[in-house]
Formats: sequence, C-alpha cells, structure tokens
Amino acid sequence: MGQQPKRSTAGAARSGAVLVVVENKRARHEFEVLDSFEAGLVLRGTEVKSLRDKQVSLDEAYGRIDDGEAFLVGARIEPYRHASIGNHEPTRRRKLLLRRMEIRKLTSKVQQKGLTLVPMRLYFDERGLAKVTLALCRGRQLHDKRAVLKKREAERDIARGW
Repeated sequence: MGQQPKRSTAGAARSGAVLVVVENKRARHEFEVLDSFEAGLVLRGTEVKSLRDKQVSLDEAYGRIDDGEAFLVGARIEPYRHASIGNHEPTRRRKLLLRRMEIRKLTSKVQQKGLTLVPMRLYFDERGLAKVTLALCRGRQLHDKRAVLKKREAERDIARGW
C-alpha cells in the first residue's frame, strides 16, 4: 500500500478553486469603496511560498502609480523560514500587473483629492497565480464610520426580526 499524497494549497488552485490568502477587513471600515480592480503580482519564489503559508499582512499596504507603472507598497510578506541566503526583503515594493487603460484610469482618479488605492484581498486564482484586488477608496471620517456601524446593526436587527 502506498501512502496518500500530501495535500497542498497548489492542488486547491489546480482544481478550479480560488484560495484566499488574506483579506483586509479593516479597510472596509476605514474607507468607502468606489471601484475595484484585479491585478497580478510580480513575486519571487520565496514570496510565493510565504503566501502559501499565509505569512502576509496588508494592514499598512497601499497602491501607488509611478511613471505609468503600478506598485504595491507596504505589504509585508514574511521571509520564508526554510530559505537560506536567497530570501526576499519583507516590505519591498512589488510591481502590479494591470492593463495600460486601467493604469491610465487609476492615475486620473488617484490624482483627485482624497482617493487612494487600497488592497482588499490577496489570493491565488484558478490557475495558481497570485492576484490582488485593489479598490479605489475614499477615507471615512469618524462620524461616517459610526453611521455605517449603526446602519449595519439596524439591518441585522431587522433580519433577526427584533
């Protein structure tokens, strides 16, 4: 009798399932989402392995457009623990793969006052490629956050039948 093969996250990606690595839940509270885009990521080998281990944080990450190219800045991907000398820098800028028209659209929108690019979630798609969902967002004031929380609570109460 042979041993059963070890299941990995790559197998989930090959079977047509989307594997969510991390979601930025705090961003929905802090920002008002206006539009969203899907972008590929240019990663090194050890970064991909750390993503598969879910060793990533998007807490202080944001998108930036420089010279017609989009970058993910501030995302922390922990160094891969089994790598030796060829490990990556945890907070380096990572290039985002977007279409030229999307970059032009985002450039014009980001130049408007108060709009920013916020990574909402990082995941592996059906083909096993690392993707990030970027949202074009406007920051919320404290009173806006409270109003949104009250509205959600009221909707929850109505759904429960209270």
